[in-house]
Amino acid sequence: MTHAAKGKLIAVIGDEDTVVGFLLGGVGELNKQRHPNFFVVNKNTAVSEIEEAFKLFCKRDDIGIILISQNIAEMIRYVVDSYHQTIPTVLEIPSKDYPYDANKDSILRRAKGMFSSEDFR
Repeated sequence: MTHAAKGKLIAVIGDEDTVVGFLLGGVGELNKQRHPNFFVVNKNTAVSEIEEAFKLFCKRDDIGIILISQNIAEMIRYVVDSYHQTIPTVLEIPSKDYPYDANKDSILRRAKGMFSSEDFR
């Protein structure tokens, strides 16, 4: 079965609780090069490592969606905001300790810019 027939993966970048939750839900995979589709961030993780993981997930052709905890996306906001591809789609999600803030979500800000208030009347 080819990747096209099998579909694309969801990648996750987040704290341990967030990533483990998705792994328990069956999201975890290794590609042929044995690279996982998840990246755990803790207090010792360098911003450059997060940035590199995000960029690698963006380049992989087997990934369709990248879920990133919003507080971690804030750490690499300049990279997330400069990403403009449709696939993989980047979605910012809340984590246990940090609630979701729609004002910080770059995708939502871009989507709002596509519509005027007249479109919703």
